[in-house]
Amino acid sequence: MAFEPGRSGNPGGRPSHKPFQEALRIEALAAERGEDCLAKVGSLRWNARQLLEKGDVASVREIADRLDGKVPQAVTGRDGGPIQFVDLTRLTGDQLDQLESIFGPLAGSGDDDAVDPSGEGEESR
Repeated sequence: MAFEPGRSGNPGGRPSHKPFQEALRIEALAAERGEDCLAKVGSLRWNARQLLEKGDVASVREIADRLDGKVPQAVTGRDGGPIQFVDLTRLTGDQLDQLESIFGPLAGSGDDDAVDPSGEGEESR
């Protein structure tokens, strides 16, 4: 199937439910009612029920993170506020040279005109 401009590659969108979370919800309700687990031994629901009955919260959380994805964690600045950006446009040449001597090894070669061998840099014009 060829790519068609203007058409989504995922027309159904992201699934709205999370399978392990759903299995936990079903089994928690069944356990509250005193119902037996009807799922096949070894299935996701059966395993969820076993963990619920043991009260093994750490294992439940680990499996949920692996199956359903971790809950996104906000990236914030100090005390939960917005991230503060530093304006480097007013620095002197000496100050910029000092920053480059500190952070240059982290940023790469420091030569902005060099060819990016990874191919991950800016697109060519």
